[in-house]
Amino acid sequence: MPVCDVCFRHCTIEENAIGFCGARTCRGGHIVADNYGKLTSQALDPIEKKPLKMFRPGSKVLSIGSYGCNLRCPFCQNSSISWSHKAFAYRHDAGCYAPEEIVETAQILRKRGNIGIAFTYNEPLIGYEFVRDTAKLSKKAGMENVLVTNGTATLHVLDQIVPYIDAMNIDLKAFTNRFYKELLDGDFQMVKEFIEGAVQSCHVEVTTLIIPGENDSEEEMRRLSSWVASLEKQYKKTIPLHITRFFPTFKLTDKEPTAVSTIMNLVAIAQENLEYVFPGNI
Repeated sequence: MPVCDVCFRHCTIEENAIGFCGARTCRGGHIVADNYGKLTSQALDPIEKKPLKMFRPGSKVLSIGSYGCNLRCPFCQNSSISWSHKAFAYRHDAGCYAPEEIVETAQILRKRGNIGIAFTYNEPLIGYEFVRDTAKLSKKAGMENVLVTNGTATLHVLDQIVPYIDAMNIDLKAFTNRFYKELLDGDFQMVKEFIEGAVQSCHVEVTTLIIPGENDSEEEMRRLSSWVASLEKQYKKTIPLHITRFFPTFKLTDKEPTAVSTIMNLVAIAQENLEYVFPGNI
């Protein structure tokens, strides 16, 4: 039976069934992206919204998203298109677009300051084939491509897309195995390996959402920022870190919003190791 190779789950998917992410299926004995070209969201966003602070600041980017996700973050800010019941209904309801159509729209929007395409909103790598095909055409058209991802993907997937990606913002949701396993049903090591691979190939910025009582200790931020700094040193790259404030949402409404003082304190801690640290959502 065919096995999906996108992430650590290695889902075995029967013909016409759907994998854990809600977006990959089996057709004719081959695993394919069921959400290929199926868009749930389109917007012309400021690049800073991705967030990217040190890649083409002041510009705008056509941002597109599909549905599905291979993590289960209870604090998901885009649950309506990631892994809620409503999200998986988009399998039948989303509008379908060819890569050529997306690139044509992106070119039309150049007169409004658009620099290219951002693959974002849901987890784009569960449909990496569409990212690859669209970004390749976008590059040929002289535009730039941005990826906003949870980084839960194999290096094979990274290799497929990275020739066409200019910048990424990657979520490093915490710096403990416990957080990834218990809160997200994820794989901490896979994310670290993906980030390291991406840093070698394009501009990377990292985002960590701070949740009270879960990943908000000074000790954890020291370890996280020290690891990012080690990548900067090893690969001679600048890797900005965004430390962002949590607000109760989706399935995690029993927590208070992160205190602004906590965010600013963790920014100061991270600045012990990194030059570029930005507070977010404050």
